[in-house]
Amino acid sequence: MELWLLLILLVFIAYFIGRYSVTRMNRMPTPPENSATGSTVSQAAEKLGLRPITKQEETELRNCFPWGVYYLQNLEYRPQAVLCRGKLRTNPDAAYKTVRNNVEAEFGDRFFVIFQESFSGKPFFALVPNPYAQSRGKRLNDELTRPGLALALVVITLFTTTVVGATQIAGLSPEQVQSNPEALLKGLPYALALMAILGVHELGHYLVALYYKMRTTLPYFIPIPFFLGTFGAFIQMRSPVPNRKALFDVGIAGPVAGLLVALPLLFWGLAHSSPVPLTEESGLVNIQSLDPRFSLLLSLISKLALGSQFMPDTAINLHPVAVAGYIGLIVTAFNLMPVGQLDGGHIIHAMFGQRTGAAIGQLSRLLVLVLAFLQPDLLLWAIILILLPVVDEPALNDVSELDNWRDFAGLLALTILVSILLPVPGTLSQWLNF
Repeated sequence: MELWLLLILLVFIAYFIGRYSVTRMNRMPTPPENSATGSTVSQAAEKLGLRPITKQEETELRNCFPWGVYYLQNLEYRPQAVLCRGKLRTNPDAAYKTVRNNVEAEFGDRFFVIFQESFSGKPFFALVPNPYAQSRGKRLNDELTRPGLALALVVITLFTTTVVGATQIAGLSPEQVQSNPEALLKGLPYALALMAILGVHELGHYLVALYYKMRTTLPYFIPIPFFLGTFGAFIQMRSPVPNRKALFDVGIAGPVAGLLVALPLLFWGLAHSSPVPLTEESGLVNIQSLDPRFSLLLSLISKLALGSQFMPDTAINLHPVAVAGYIGLIVTAFNLMPVGQLDGGHIIHAMFGQRTGAAIGQLSRLLVLVLAFLQPDLLLWAIILILLPVVDEPALNDVSELDNWRDFAGLLALTILVSILLPVPGTLSQWLNF
């Protein structure tokens, strides 16, 4: 069996194993917590002056947990949280909504209500202070949407990417640009295509975050006068993710939106690119002589765009728009890596839970490191992934699972990642004659 087919199969096997493990873990009977332990922690917290609620408020808090929804057994007080441990008696969605509504009815917006699983797999609630609570009188008034800053960064990034497109992609010398500033226009196709891909990617995150009423900044570009002309774009989330469905939707929206722009631009750019002889210098970082065979998806798109011009002994001299599309494809693949707070890390976390997602992320980093020995150009990827935190931040309701459609979409996203990273199988290359 070819390597790429084997890894795609492993993705699906890991999914069903992970889904079975999560479901089984959520159904495991949970023995009563040691109430003495909770009492000891409570007394210690009171001595240190760390009790975040009064005894009267504790009574009100206990009333927020109906016996038939979540049987509350004990409270543990931490410096900035109240941990509520007990037994889940209904489905996680209903339990979270009921408890959250009850807490909000008693305490207003004073607390965030968090629903997570302990290391032993037992769901517990936690109340943490809400930094945006109006009752504090110090509600943060910082402007999240700073359109002036966002627009300024767009203009600056358009300039830096245009300069890079003219000098490094179109091949103009600095002297030519200085003597004829209009020559910079040759860098616009690259600049506009790249910014469209990166901007739409972040806009996908932004719009879905707004849909879930999350506090977030506008997309901001990062301009640099060298390399690609930009380090990409980003948004900043200023409020927690409400649940795993929202985490999944926000995470997958960026790659999907970016691909919807990148793939047509890549196809058009490849159709206007020139086949060149395949040499030892050809590779995945040589845009004058790109060898797309390191990627199954890129090879298939190249064959569709170039047809009979793409032969076993040819590489591709990329058109500037194809360069932007190619970068968009690589950026999408990196973001889909199921590690930490990358988009793929959010997707895996939402599908399997925080702990299982972290384990998959650790395995993924090791696989990329192994792949880097076969394809040295991936070594930088492997180093970056090793340096990234492997654990993603939890959602407020981090217990409720996804529906089948989101699970399927997550598997499809992982399949796209595999199709980008893995090389063309020999049998397929012979069959399509490239």
